Amino acid sequence: MSVNTPALDQAEASLKAEVLIESLPWLKRFRDQIIVIKFGGNAMVSEELTRAFAEDVVYLRYAGLKPVVVHGGGPQISAMLDRLDIQSEFRGGYRVTTPEAMDVVRMVLTGKINPQLVGQINEHGPLATGLSGEDAGLFEGQKRTAVIDGETVDLGLVGDVVSVSPATVLAQLEAGLIPVISSIAPDRDVPGSSLNVNADAAASALAVALGAAKLVILTDVAGLYSDWPDTTSLVSTIEAEELRELLPSLESGMIPKMTACLDAVDGGVEKAAIIDGRVAHSILLEVFTSRGIGTEVYNSQRAELQLERERRTNG
Repeated sequence: MSVNTPALDQAEASLKAEVLIESLPWLKRFRDQIIVIKFGGNAMVSEELTRAFAEDVVYLRYAGLKPVVVHGGGPQISAMLDRLDIQSEFRGGYRVTTPEAMDVVRMVLTGKINPQLVGQINEHGPLATGLSGEDAGLFEGQKRTAVIDGETVDLGLVGDVVSVSPATVLAQLEAGLIPVISSIAPDRDVPGSSLNVNADAAASALAVALGAAKLVILTDVAGLYSDWPDTTSLVSTIEAEELRELLPSLESGMIPKMTACLDAVDGGVEKAAIIDGRVAHSILLEVFTSRGIGTEVYNSQRAELQLERERRTNG
């Protein structure tokens, strides 16, 4: 029995073709390249946005890119601590993490969020595999403190990623898999102890270690504003040195994210971007369109060198 389907409207067909062909330069640029994506914020607590995120990552994989996901889970950790009646305190923008709270952090990140995200990606095929920063020496952390009103404050089991051993992630990428990594790191100074590390910073350090072509950080704002709260002052692109000068004047919540972008670019990643995770399929808009979405950080000198290499390669 034949089935009749309505003809595609010519204008609609042309629009679809334009969208597809716009992605061609970026497919050529990023094919076989590693893209590190930090997943978190409001997108993580919305089932619809999480599903769209999983679809984006799968699209990147089938388009020939090599996506790597690093995730946090602040809202879910806070909710679980409240549920267990464990006090949650933030100082200097960091969650004070007691040993009791650290058990909850590990339970939520590695035991709940990670397998859920892997599962949603794997609805499209056996593509994703879950990892913790504690696995195979992937991350190594060191405790950090915060300075508040001129005084040093102990944050408990909170640290920074100080080294990355990317062999396991590279092996998974070679096998065609999508690594999904939770942001926990063993404490290099205290064997057997682990640290709660900032997922933005962890993603940045991993991007550098992997030689990634791009770092993308999902957040809950449209990007960096030059004159906040004026929403017309969204910065589309910014050079690394300009961002370095601007950094101390930014809102406290934006500083860790922009610092992660800056650290990635300083470490050799060609470009780093923060994008609005509240927009469905924002990753595809950032990677495969000319204008992108959010704010992209780049190193002008490195960009010139890359352009020169491409000129020579193309003849």
